[in-house]
Amino acid sequence: MEGISEGGRQFTLLLEATGSFSTSNATVLIIVVLILLLMTAVIAGAETAFFSLSAKDIFFLKTKEKGSARQATQLLEQPKLLLATLLVSNNFINIAIVITTNMLIKSMIPPTVGVVMAFIIQVVGVTFLLVLFGEVLPKVYATQNNLRMALFSSPYIRVLTEVFRPVSSILVHSTKFIESKISSKSANNISNEDFEHAIELTVGHSATKEEVNIFKGILKFGNITATQIMRTRLDVTAIDCEMTFAEVQAHCLEAGYSRLPVYKETLDKVVGIIHTKDFLPHLDDVNFDWHPLVRPAYYVHEGKLIEDLLKEFQLKRIHFAMVVDEFGGTSGIITLEDIMEEIIGDIKDEFDEDDLNYKKIDNNTYTFEGKTLLNDMCRVIGLPSDTFDGVRGESDSLAGLILEILGKFAIVNDTVKYLNFEFTVLALDKMRIQKVKLTIHQPPEKDQK
Repeated sequence: MEGISEGGRQFTLLLEATGSFSTSNATVLIIVVLILLLMTAVIAGAETAFFSLSAKDIFFLKTKEKGSARQATQLLEQPKLLLATLLVSNNFINIAIVITTNMLIKSMIPPTVGVVMAFIIQVVGVTFLLVLFGEVLPKVYATQNNLRMALFSSPYIRVLTEVFRPVSSILVHSTKFIESKISSKSANNISNEDFEHAIELTVGHSATKEEVNIFKGILKFGNITATQIMRTRLDVTAIDCEMTFAEVQAHCLEAGYSRLPVYKETLDKVVGIIHTKDFLPHLDDVNFDWHPLVRPAYYVHEGKLIEDLLKEFQLKRIHFAMVVDEFGGTSGIITLEDIMEEIIGDIKDEFDEDDLNYKKIDNNTYTFEGKTLLNDMCRVIGLPSDTFDGVRGESDSLAGLILEILGKFAIVNDTVKYLNFEFTVLALDKMRIQKVKLTIHQPPEKDQK
């Protein structure tokens, strides 16, 4: 009996020692699990946030100079590397959570519980933690606050990108290799030119040329940005805040537009938009203060897709927007009419001049104004809008294209060539190209074998 009592005391002492050891161990493990759950929540939320940002959100990030916004922009410049980093780091942390929780639950489950029951408790507990706190909650939050979550997580994700770069790079290169093998065998890649050809084959025999052009305009509509169709700042007619009411009336009458931007000092400081119809009740009052009639201006980034801009125009019931660059400077203006013309062609009203910005000399020779947009020039001569993408750089006008190819300021009679196109500068206004002659040479015939 004494031996049994002594053995019982020793077992009790062992349990007490084990219990104290398990308690301290469990506290550390719980802290580790909470930290890992927080990390996986940030990663899961960042994945949803970054890849749900709209074009508007991305352009907003590009205009900011704060560290987190700049880091977010840099991460988005390499989306495949970003996704690989998020997936790799999330899997590493999930594995760490599984191992840590397994140790924690084992230290907390009494020895009397069966192996099967312990396994079920571990699986249910770990699954609940990972799904609720590592997936559902952070992704729901990130869906509703994607921009805020992207800004918050970008410094953390930036560090993870550097830590897991070797593994992520291997995954990205492997993915590119697989994509190249799949894409080379895929027969589903159809270019815009193929679509246009299909449109001509299917509806060309029963539709007019204008209707076929509308179909083509709809096809290209989703890829056109505001800067491609806007009126550049050099061609914008605006009103100075310092003008008197009489001067404003005369200026509006001469311009012939229903809406004009109002600026202070320079066109980069637009204070609003004036509607000429608002002048009608005050035409007889020479000393009328017209400044209260100025309405707030609507601003869009020059990279804004006109498909999205059209929806915003419809939602806000506006017809006019100021186009700004990444530094907030005024690039030009864009109107609802400009957007609609990309689908249905030129819209002529009683204020439009009859003479166009180009003249067709013969089937292979044209003269254009330097400010003519490349999209418009391609439409006139019947070419795809991406014909000059290889050399246009950031330019959107014919004058800009010539400067990109020439690499210097042009002088009269300067000639540049690209493929079978030859551009000759005919007239300059100071440093601005005013008129250009385009000559289309027939491509050389290939030798018959």
